Amino acid sequence: MLVIYHNPKCSKSRESICFLDDTKIPYTIIKYLETTPTHQELKEIIKKLNIEPIDLVRTKEKIWIEEFKNKTLSTDELIDVMIQNPKLIERPIVINGDKAVIARPMDRIKEIL
Repeated sequence: MLVIYHNPKCSKSRESICFLDDTKIPYTIIKYLETTPTHQELKEIIKKLNIEPIDLVRTKEKIWIEEFKNKTLSTDELIDVMIQNPKLIERPIVINGDKAVIARPMDRIKEIL
């Protein structure tokens, strides 16, 4: 089953939900601002995305710029920052088994179907 890490306030995230609804493929929604992934879960998501942790960070967010932008952080520290500040996690993330994409643009979902 597909999983989408979703922020209802994000237009790209809402577009992805509409796309998934149109495909009729069952999926599970995780509202990650309410149910933040654990350190291990986020590490696994990053591995499935095949990216570096910094590539999952929304670096234009005020909190990143003010508190973390000029710091050198390890992988684990970056993951902890995202867990403590889930608003910094790029979205939406769609996972299908061992594959995942950041659905920006939304058509990227097709890559893992």
